[in-house]
Amino acid sequence: MKNSEQRSAEQAGRALLRRSLLDQKRRMALASALSTGHQAGEAAVPLLVGLIIDRAVTTGDTGRLVLWLAVLLATFATLSVCGRLGFQVGFGASVEAARSLRVDVARRTLDSRGSADSTMLPGATVNIATSDVRRTTAVHYQVTQGLAAAVGVVFASVVLLTVSLPLGALVMIGAPLLLLAVRAISSPLEQRSSVQQEQAARAAGVATDLVRGVRVIKGLRAERAGSERYRVTSRQALAASVHNARTEAGFKAAVIALNGGFLALVALVGGRLAADGSITVGQLVSAVGLAQFLLEPLSGFGGVIATVAAGRASAVRIAALLQAPPAVVGGELAPGPAGRIALTGVHGPGLAGVDLEIEPGRITGVLTTSPEAASSLRRYLGRELDPDQGEIALDGITLRDLDPERLRETVLVCPHEPDLFTGTLAANVLAGQPGAEAEAVKHALAAAGADQVAETLPGGLEAAVSERGRSLSGGQRQRVALARALLRDPGVLVLHDPTTAVDTVTESALAQGLREIRAGRTTVLITSSPALLAGADRVLMLHEGVIVADGPHADLMSGHPAYQEAVLA
Repeated sequence: MKNSEQRSAEQAGRALLRRSLLDQKRRMALASALSTGHQAGEAAVPLLVGLIIDRAVTTGDTGRLVLWLAVLLATFATLSVCGRLGFQVGFGASVEAARSLRVDVARRTLDSRGSADSTMLPGATVNIATSDVRRTTAVHYQVTQGLAAAVGVVFASVVLLTVSLPLGALVMIGAPLLLLAVRAISSPLEQRSSVQQEQAARAAGVATDLVRGVRVIKGLRAERAGSERYRVTSRQALAASVHNARTEAGFKAAVIALNGGFLALVALVGGRLAADGSITVGQLVSAVGLAQFLLEPLSGFGGVIATVAAGRASAVRIAALLQAPPAVVGGELAPGPAGRIALTGVHGPGLAGVDLEIEPGRITGVLTTSPEAASSLRRYLGRELDPDQGEIALDGITLRDLDPERLRETVLVCPHEPDLFTGTLAANVLAGQPGAEAEAVKHALAAAGADQVAETLPGGLEAAVSERGRSLSGGQRQRVALARALLRDPGVLVLHDPTTAVDTVTESALAQGLREIRAGRTTVLITSSPALLAGADRVLMLHEGVIVADGPHADLMSGHPAYQEAVLA
């Protein structure tokens, strides 16, 4: 039996799919009407052929023959136009629904509050925004075709009733029973589709993580372990895909067998009636033609059900992403201009009740003996997460009461491994602020040493930067990211190990440039760099989650052995 979480997830998926369908109800209604015209025209063709045989061919009336042929030609023209327009409008509904869902996925992914679901890999998010959205919105087009097919079956059944009551009754009773049988055998397909999509998303997520960390993997000589991890995951995805394909193939084969058996029964009954003289030759031709026509809409029902099954499974995954709770709680207040930061009893990974106050307008260095503590501080100050216990306040207002988006306009956190983007060096520095003044750009480049990076590259600031900045060295990426942060000139700037990949001479120059350009602005340096700590107005040392030293770098180096050991390690 399904547990409550599974039922809740399925209900959320159905609600999302239902809402998406209702959003496109006008397009779908028009597409259904046009496709219904196409199906009705297709069903009318066998009837018209039978009438031509009975009323024109057998009587030898040429004028009547020409008239009925003109009616047949007009029917073909009408069903052709309706079919083409029905496809365009129905497919357009799917495309518009996909665009809307992708916007929702992108908006949720970029939500300033983040997501509490830390288990979802970036590749899985991409898979949801592409494959799952495509499967979900394919339902929109298939529903229009399914409705039109249902009307076509009803129309053909009514025509058959006029031709022969037994034939019409057979179709009217048999078609619903056939649909019930198809629905019963589609349940395993929906379950297999859900498993296959989950495994494919995980494989995509693992692949994305491995590609992003390829340099680290090579540096650690861990290529074999990384390859093995992806091989195991991809084999699981392959096994799920193969199993799903087998289930789908079996489903389609069963649908074809059921439809074939049903149509054979219709043809057999029609042949017996013609042999008994209960119907004319033209009526027999119409009955056989209608039986052949029924093959397409009845087979289409299987495709509709399979698409809906896959779409529902994907809708569950989309709904899970959209409804994931935020990582942090956001208020509505705006941060103040001073930049005074206070931590009170902050607990978290690597932190054991930290109490400290960072004075505004000064550079404060924070040395941690635990990488976990440094990461926690960075993430808490950037509102990626909230502390397990305790509070962090900016200018006397707790971060929980501030609007996260407006907070990040005041507090800018530059991580240890910054992201660069495909484009030019200048575009990466000017990201988000294309109207920056030339003098400000020049000062930011010089303070970060990024002007030297530009000088070494062909094209200077217009030099091309590859995806994630892989065309640059680690030190070059750090300097470009630092220039970008300095150009932004936030009220509070938090830098986490911004110079680990540069040489000591460059690091000393960056420390001096940072001190000059950030004069009078609050800056927090989470680092163990002697050069950066020497340029700070005040240094705090965190050991085993608590502050054990506080003062100028020079004083701590001469009077605190543990601090000296940590800096020189």
